[in-house]
Amino acid sequence: MREPYPSDITREQFEVIKYILESARKETKPRKIDIYEVFCAILYIVKEGCTWRGLPHDFPKWKRVYDYFQIWGEESESGKSYFEQAMHELVMAERVQSGREVQTSMVIIDSKSVKNTDLAEEKGYDAGKKLPV
Repeated sequence: MREPYPSDITREQFEVIKYILESARKETKPRKIDIYEVFCAILYIVKEGCTWRGLPHDFPKWKRVYDYFQIWGEESESGKSYFEQAMHELVMAERVQSGREVQTSMVIIDSKSVKNTDLAEEKGYDAGKKLPV
């Protein structure tokens, strides 16, 4: 058993999404790898921004983690990847657990990061982005 990383989720949280990840491929023989550890390794890479080969050695081998990432990145019947579905399910479960509604009711968008429509007049030039604003 390894020490948990800040990017890890609990085994209880993983049980909520396990069925999604297992449905990505039909398994004809028993798994030899704990897919919880694989999922936590992917979360580590996403959070830390490290390379696949830079994955700490207490996770499964990087090549095996990458193989699962490729499988879970495939589009499912819903049109989303299995990984995206799992992450969405985790967020919804966390919202319910914290007493919030499942769906968000408000979104805040920073106007500087939203492209202007083609109909808007040119206001100037943003030298940082090298784009007309």
